[in-house]
Amino acid sequence: MHASLSMCKGAVEGLVRSLAAELAPQIRVNGIAPSLLQDSDLSSAIIKSPEAIEALGKTHALKRLGNAQDIASLTAFLISDQSDWMTGQIIGVDGGRSVIQG
Repeated sequence: MHASLSMCKGAVEGLVRSLAAELAPQIRVNGIAPSLLQDSDLSSAIIKSPEAIEALGKTHALKRLGNAQDIASLTAFLISDQSDWMTGQIIGVDGGRSVIQG
């Protein structure tokens, strides 16, 4: 399913960038690209035990899986005036997984 997932992620990234260009300056559009979250319904099929959480956490530079609060904190920033010069960005929130995975 790597091809399907990559295709979908690429489409969403393209949509974020296109909408950012079309809707500026009235509306800012950014995307959040999270890694696997331990408290997500989508990950429940993969994460079935504390051992799985620990093993998958070790694949991230910060040695843990993310959670909803990690994403909520970035979301709060993006909807605030503190990010008023950001649009068209895809922001990875992945515990450093992208810097250690080839």
